[in-house]
Amino acid sequence: MNTRNLRFRSNCVRDILLLYHEELDGVYGSGEVGAFLTMLFEAFLGWGKVRLLTSKEQTIDQSDLLRFHWALEDLKQYRPIQHIIGYTDFCGCRIVVSPDVLIPRSETEEIVDWITSYMSYGESEVNRNSIETQPKLNRRNIGGTSELGRRNTEGRPKLIDLCTGSGCIAIALKKAFPQADVTAVDISSAALKIAQKNAQSNDVEVRFLQGNVLNDINGLNGVDGFYGLIVSNPPYVMESERAQMQRNVLDYDPELALFVPDDDPLRFYRAIAAIAKHHLDKDGLLVVEINEALADETCEVIKAAGLAPTVHDDFRGKHRWISAVWNP
Repeated sequence: MNTRNLRFRSNCVRDILLLYHEELDGVYGSGEVGAFLTMLFEAFLGWGKVRLLTSKEQTIDQSDLLRFHWALEDLKQYRPIQHIIGYTDFCGCRIVVSPDVLIPRSETEEIVDWITSYMSYGESEVNRNSIETQPKLNRRNIGGTSELGRRNTEGRPKLIDLCTGSGCIAIALKKAFPQADVTAVDISSAALKIAQKNAQSNDVEVRFLQGNVLNDINGLNGVDGFYGLIVSNPPYVMESERAQMQRNVLDYDPELALFVPDDDPLRFYRAIAAIAKHHLDKDGLLVVEINEALADETCEVIKAAGLAPTVHDDFRGKHRWISAVWNP
């Protein structure tokens, strides 16, 4: 395409910013469009926010202008900005994404931050936003004390991430706790390829296993003994909720990682609770992201496995995750 036919008034940065806001503000809002532009200038030109703010009169070459043109067209088709640039940042880790994996979201990042604080400082410092009360706990850390529990044969603490997708949770936790023995499981071979790539690029060692959480994973090679932390962000969106979802999710995120049938929306939580019943250490912690509309029902599933659940709200005030420990 000849860049003279592009709708930018010129190849000046100011005109790029202007056209993006003219064509996208009505769809996304000015603030989000500004965030898109910051991400695109960083990805395409290596510019930080300060450089962008102070270089509005600078011009860019035609090849880069063409990239901004196609990014604008993609955004008008609701393609996620993370797919356009090829990555997202999550808990200090750069995570490659594709249509084979869910794009890590800020709500999940909040969960990982909570886990990290809980493991480092104990329950009393981090449970202020819960809507139920767990039994009184002593300070915990992922080291544990059970020889058969949260430590492997080399004496390292053990964590497992079920339905790992891009691997973002497992990788961020490994970064936070380098001494941990971290395992991550997913049913999708395509997702696991992305997760392995992300682990390598973030210079962490995570054991990735292909397996179906809905089946008994006891026989899965590499899943054995007890874990100090079992964490999962499983599929939880009911089919009937499709109409409420945005196009950038519906059209680009993998359905396998999103949806559950309306007649059995808690199927993954029953399976995860059963896994916890057999594999969670006596001083361990279970954490699952949830459908906000099914918080009470999910708690009942977890209680049935003998655990004491707590529901936590995210920064938007929505029920977002459940943590659980063994009943005293």
